[in-house]
Amino acid sequence: MMRAAHKQPGFSAALLHRLSGIALALFLPLHFLALATALDGAAALDSFLAVTRTPLAKASECGLVVALAMHMTLGLRILAIELFDIRERTVVVLTACAAAVFAVGAAFVLGAG
Repeated sequence: MMRAAHKQPGFSAALLHRLSGIALALFLPLHFLALATALDGAAALDSFLAVTRTPLAKASECGLVVALAMHMTLGLRILAIELFDIRERTVVVLTACAAAVFAVGAAFVLGAG
């Protein structure tokens, strides 16, 4: 049973902000692993990067870029709420955040192809 507060667009935005932050936090160990293999030489890094050429890794990379864009735009929304009084325009701001995330995701997919 959902509470009335959970039906508000701001709740969904806060939930998406947290989930995208978790996705980014889960990515960090893999990123550090890639950096560590670079210290072992070019051959070790090439063997690690060979795994990233699979379709699953490419799809995950796209999801990661979208999660980063989402986390950034929704984080800027939170800063705007704290610094400026924009609470009465939540839907407009969330629409702008969604448009920015879509634009970044589309640019990444089109540029990666």
